Amino acid sequence: MHGTTPESHKELEVKLELVPAGLPALKKIPHLRTRTTARRATEISVYFDTDNQKLRKKGLMLRVRRVGSRYFQTIKASGNLAPIERDEWETEIAGDKPDLSLAKGTALEPLITNKFRRQLRPLFETRVRRTIYPVVDGALAIALSVDRGTIDTGTRSVPLCEIELELKRGTAAKLFDVARKIAQTLPARLAVKSKSERGYEIIDGKQELPIKAGPIDLSADASTRDAFKMIGLVCLKQVIDNEPALINGDPEGVHQMRVGLRRLRAGISLFAILLHDPQTTGIKAELKWVTGELGPARELEVLVNRVIAPMKKQRRRWRGMPSLSHEIAERRDAAQKNAQDAVQSPRFRKLTLDVAAWLVAGQWTNPQDDLVRDRGDLPIAVFAASS
Repeated sequence: MHGTTPESHKELEVKLELVPAGLPALKKIPHLRTRTTARRATEISVYFDTDNQKLRKKGLMLRVRRVGSRYFQTIKASGNLAPIERDEWETEIAGDKPDLSLAKGTALEPLITNKFRRQLRPLFETRVRRTIYPVVDGALAIALSVDRGTIDTGTRSVPLCEIELELKRGTAAKLFDVARKIAQTLPARLAVKSKSERGYEIIDGKQELPIKAGPIDLSADASTRDAFKMIGLVCLKQVIDNEPALINGDPEGVHQMRVGLRRLRAGISLFAILLHDPQTTGIKAELKWVTGELGPARELEVLVNRVIAPMKKQRRRWRGMPSLSHEIAERRDAAQKNAQDAVQSPRFRKLTLDVAAWLVAGQWTNPQDDLVRDRGDLPIAVFAASS
């Protein structure tokens, strides 16, 4: 029915990226082997915003999706738990333009003015062929969607191939278990950018560029446990966001990924009182491994830029400088190659998924020790003042 109040729910999903050539292996996943039926549909989604991207700056997304002859309006609010967990409001509408009268009670409502209505326009669209497999295993129910298509801004089109796992019933831990099984079978990696975020990057010409740390908006009354989860997910996002730049050989991508890793490891130290469990010990060891793999590339890059390059510009000729410069440059290039290999390895793909699962639903989130549980329940303002 058109014109109803938008349905609100908290969306919990895990998204994986892969190349289309890897999709046939999906049939090897135990949960899908016995599945002979799947729903298929072509979906065209148009994303709306103002020219100055007001919605994006407020952490909001507005799209109208056409499925067959029906149109659905979706509003999403991204917070520090995005893209794994987001607030979402969806309702069926009569046509292909947003119906802002149905935004009442959503995160979009405070922004709606006459000026906003005039400025709102379509910015980009996605066209995907979606195949949905219903995964049901006892108390667990997941909508597993395979999306193949494009993101189109009107001047540029970029392919996409994703697997989305949306939890319908059950626990987040079980959701991640299924994601792990897929990642073990396919060359798939955890994705932390939504389709809308990728669309904005295409518009801004910032694809595959190094990404600095994002802001962390903590409420003073947020629990200490939730605060660490938010901090950890923002740090993990910075790590994963810099994969493309690092793989493409951009030294700044190495630097920004190391920044994300350092921030995450520092957060683990600051909240150590909440994190006494075997899972955390394993995560810390793997974070130390990848940090070590990236270290030489960054250190040699700094040496070349801050020491070797200035010396080469001096008029005075330093004996042996050409051979020293050449040797250090070769070592830097080898270290860069080692960093690229590490980030493209199955071990790193597993690490990023394990960290996400640990942050969202790890053992530390449900402690058995009463003292640890009480400390985690404290408002973050109280915890910070006492630390």
